[in-house]
Amino acid sequence: MEGFVDSSNTNSKCTMSKLINRLKNKWEVTSTGQVIIILIVFSITGFSTLYAHMLIDRLLGIGENDPFWLKLLVFILIVLPVYTVLLYLWGIIFGQRKFFTRFIKLKLRIISGNRLFKDKC
Repeated sequence: MEGFVDSSNTNSKCTMSKLINRLKNKWEVTSTGQVIIILIVFSITGFSTLYAHMLIDRLLGIGENDPFWLKLLVFILIVLPVYTVLLYLWGIIFGQRKFFTRFIKLKLRIISGNRLFKDKC
């Protein structure tokens, strides 16, 4: 039990600091607070989407016994766009519109095979 409690707290802080710095660089944000806010937005969006998914399934009358292909189709055509909208809205609410605009454009560009949001040269 002693080894479990004494889990080298300094090492954990160092690892967390490295992770935060890596996210700052990858996401091109300047502060640790921004990274934390962005992570909170992703978390809230996930929970919101889960709730929306259950509501959409109920409205469409989709239940446990419906075929998998139908559930997948609803997920791809309705739930994923709802996730994107919720992500953007939560990003705006938390003051991170600029980050989430870039993030969503990048993801849509990747999904579309670089046909959307091309950089103007």
